[in-house]
Amino acid sequence: MIEITARAGAYRKGLLAAVARLSSEEATILADLERNGLQVPQLHDVLCGGHVLVDDPQLYDAWRTADGSRPRLSSHHRDIDKDRYPDIGMRGDVVREKLHGRTAQGTWVQLEKTPAAFGERKLPTVNDLRHLVDYVVYRMTRSNVGPWGLSRQTERRPMYLSPALAVPTSLTPPVARSLTRALRRIEADDDVTAVSRDLADRFPPPDRADLAGELGASLSGRAGRGLFGNSDVWLTQTPSRDATEVLSRAAGPPPVETEAWLREDRTDGSDRSDGSDGSDGSGRADRTGRAGEAQGPEGEAA
Repeated sequence: MIEITARAGAYRKGLLAAVARLSSEEATILADLERNGLQVPQLHDVLCGGHVLVDDPQLYDAWRTADGSRPRLSSHHRDIDKDRYPDIGMRGDVVREKLHGRTAQGTWVQLEKTPAAFGERKLPTVNDLRHLVDYVVYRMTRSNVGPWGLSRQTERRPMYLSPALAVPTSLTPPVARSLTRALRRIEADDDVTAVSRDLADRFPPPDRADLAGELGASLSGRAGRGLFGNSDVWLTQTPSRDATEVLSRAAGPPPVETEAWLREDRTDGSDRSDGSDGSDGSGRADRTGRAGEAQGPEGEAA
């Protein structure tokens, strides 16, 4: 995924070299984001420090127990009880400094260029000073400073993955009636365009009383455009010659053996067309020949 997005996006130098040293803990984080809907074009913002929200609270505990994880201070999502859900940092060659924590409904994660070690009874380090420089850049550009670039996906404008949209809500009666009429009109148009009209009349769809209620039903599994979305994908493999030869073959007529088998499959035996009765396959040639022998040129009996 990183190698593909690096072909089209602009990153700081050294990304591909860092990918060669990717740890299993870092790969797990990226794989979990992909499983929750991350696409290759969105990976650019993640690597550049974009703030990501995932409606999956289980990711917080899964990433918290990874090797190298440690509690860390941050100013993100102050409405969360940090004593119960402390923010967790982890260092790596690709993520540099991964920072994640809990939200009210899920987990947030952000990659930082420079790790910080602010805390009680700790003197500032060189990394802390660099982190302050990154904060100044953030204030000036309104962009997060990630390990491989800048991202406009900040905490105020985050990237959402797997949002919980199936929230029940009530509609006013006029809106519900208007919505139901529109849905019935759309469904009627689909009935006559999906199949022929006579089949649509013979097999009407089930009559559902509350069409608007189906709008709140969530789909099973993960919906979306897929992993690659609208990204550019390069083909680096050599085309298979065998596959090209098979696909280029022109479709011809069925073999003669198939037609002969169909003729032999008749069960009445009165009009066999396999040549055993001396006919041309229709049973008319032999009878016509015998009729010519029994009559003269004028049609009289011989």
